[in-house]
Amino acid sequence: MPTDAVARDLWQLYEPLHAVTYFAPEARTAFESAGLRGFWRGYFAGRAAPLGAVPAAPVTALFFSFAPAMVAQALPDVWQRASPEQALAARLEGAVAALRAVLPPEPARWAEAANLLEIAAQAAVTDGRALGAANAAVPRPADPLARLWHAATVLREHRGDGHIAALVHAEVNGCQALVLRDALYGGRDQLQPNRGWSDAEWDAAGRELAERGWLDASGRPTAEAADVHRAVEDHTDRLAGRPWSALRAADRVRLAELLAPLAGAVAVVIPYPNPMGVPGPRPA
Repeated sequence: MPTDAVARDLWQLYEPLHAVTYFAPEARTAFESAGLRGFWRGYFAGRAAPLGAVPAAPVTALFFSFAPAMVAQALPDVWQRASPEQALAARLEGAVAALRAVLPPEPARWAEAANLLEIAAQAAVTDGRALGAANAAVPRPADPLARLWHAATVLREHRGDGHIAALVHAEVNGCQALVLRDALYGGRDQLQPNRGWSDAEWDAAGRELAERGWLDASGRPTAEAADVHRAVEDHTDRLAGRPWSALRAADRVRLAELLAPLAGAVAVVIPYPNPMGVPGPRPA
């Protein structure tokens, strides 16, 4: 199987493990204990912490789909409440607690999966991928479950950086990407408020897509829009493929076997659908 197909298949399994940091109550409790009360303070501090005490502008650029005004409500204020080091510690503590709460106690499975994910993560080339590089530079934890979460996080941010590169290559900005996704699949009621765009900004992005021939007069996506979306997703998969070439084919199959029940177990704490696009659990 080509590594770009492997990249998508495995992303569907490790992304839910990473995503507990956003949705699980244990994660929110850990952020609040560090002084980061309120969901968005924890979100922006936890996800940006590997970059250091950064201001709003670079985070807006790197997170891509958030309205600048929304990011500015959290940054740089969060660094007055918790240092990046404290936010990183809270992020890991909360994620591991969340995973322990829902996963069967199988430390051997966690360690084996972590070993394989780490091989892939260490093979990830982070040139031009700031979030992937910053997370890769975070010290590797010792606990097997923490190692598993950390490696999954490095890989998902590496993939996310590549996804943004694919969107930029297609000349699609953050708000336009959301409007296009809504046109194709629905979800404006989740996407717009959770990314902070005003009605005026959202509607302007829609007009821009219509001018490119991607939306018709009724706001429905055209065939060209579907082609662009597919091209972006394929480009994302290609850019995410290299880490998986570091694993033998048999190891990639084994990793999927190890991760599948874990991804299924964490589904209980992740809402579906969700604004992140975390894939839902696979049918049994």
